[in-house]
Amino acid sequence: MSPQNQYIKFMDIKSFIENFVEAIEIEDASAITGNTVFKDLEEWYSLAALATISMIDDEYGVSITNKDLRAVETLEELFNLVANKK
Repeated sequence: MSPQNQYIKFMDIKSFIENFVEAIEIEDASAITGNTVFKDLEEWYSLAALATISMIDDEYGVSITNKDLRAVETLEELFNLVANKK
């Protein structure tokens, strides 16, 4: 198994969403799923984008840009972007 596949095995969408929710300080995360369009969230604004970029770097060791964030819509797409960059 390649190192990337080993990493993806341990990286799951549920924990990714939990980290995202914590990073942008969502109070009620009960409706947040992989299909959530994160840019439509009430809590999403420019500092939330920076917090998300920082969380991804800190938690997953992956650097993404604002351009990367603009290229995806849902949390699952963001998760896949991070997994594919690892």
